[in-house]
Amino acid sequence: QEGQPIYLAVKGVVFDVTSGKEFYGKGAPYNALVGKDSTRGVAKMSLDPADLTHDITGLTEEELKSLDDIFNNVYKAKYPIVGYTSRRILNEDGSPNLEFKPEDQPHFNIKDEF
Repeated sequence: QEGQPIYLAVKGVVFDVTSGKEFYGKGAPYNALVGKDSTRGVAKMSLDPADLTHDITGLTEEELKSLDDIFNNVYKAKYPIVGYTSRRILNEDGSPNLEFKPEDQPHFNIKDEF
């Protein structure tokens, strides 16, 4: 909705992409990525609804490298982290994921998340 923040998740990290409204807002070219974890779509540079998922199963080495590059050089470099998807902080059985490490963002306070 107009006036609301625009969020998208990549690799389980939720970014506020509101400042990129011309790319992610309603009617914008990458609007299909918002409101979900679109990791696969980012890796494949695809807006196909079947690719707008967290699932990276079967991605090529080149697609995984592209994902890491875009994650670090676009999303982490340009947009604030506002949270994490439950898939990133919890295991499938609901127990805490002990491997979870918040990204290094000085303006993000993990205490705000819980």
